[in-house]
Amino acid sequence: MNTYGLIGYPLGHSFSRKFFTEKFEKEGIDAQYLNFEIPSIEDFPNIIQSHPNLRGLNVTIPYKQQVMQYLDEISPEAKAIGAVNVIKIAPLWKLGGYNSDVIGFVNSIRPLLKPHHRKALILGTGGASKAIHYGLREKLGMDTLFVSRTGREGIITYDDVTAEVLKEYTIIVNCSPVGMYPHVDECPTLPYEAMTERHLLYDLVYNPEETLFMKKGATYGATVKNGLEMLHLQALAAWEIWNF
Repeated sequence: MNTYGLIGYPLGHSFSRKFFTEKFEKEGIDAQYLNFEIPSIEDFPNIIQSHPNLRGLNVTIPYKQQVMQYLDEISPEAKAIGAVNVIKIAPLWKLGGYNSDVIGFVNSIRPLLKPHHRKALILGTGGASKAIHYGLREKLGMDTLFVSRTGREGIITYDDVTAEVLKEYTIIVNCSPVGMYPHVDECPTLPYEAMTERHLLYDLVYNPEETLFMKKGATYGATVKNGLEMLHLQALAAWEIWNF
């Protein structure tokens, strides 16, 4: 039986395992999907060696960058992003790294874009933000600016996001975990009152379904979307990478 799985730490509730287990059952695919919760990336080779029927892996935090050192090949796109979230295991244990996050994100946000959406703020600088940055700039032709708690070259702080900045940057993508369950009463610190119907707020968080970030934006007329569709689309892209 072909085996697929997810590596990360901690894993907790796994969207991927549920998604692929249901897919296999529904489509009559003779395969299984396992969670590999490893406390150190140094445990990664053991996963490969101890599961001879392993054909593919998803990668989640905190290993999207750390796992790259173990791969034989990395797609040009994943290399440019600097993060891998899909590993294809070819015959003779050849490991190829890809990034399906960018596919999921771009295909999810594209239908919402209007002509005035030319510049985007990216909240957070973690692994997920790298794929979002790449998708916005390279796939959608947007200008981007990172926002973090601490500013440095090319990155502004939340205090720097003023009403004037929001006039210029009409897309805001939350790549941070702020507002994720169980911290549902939290949201990124932004001047929400300066938002209008011209703004598009996209939250990679999907639990809860409507985050406080989204609620506040919607209050002032902004279009809002969570990351659930992105998650589904990146999972389907991973399946295509493994099997085609």
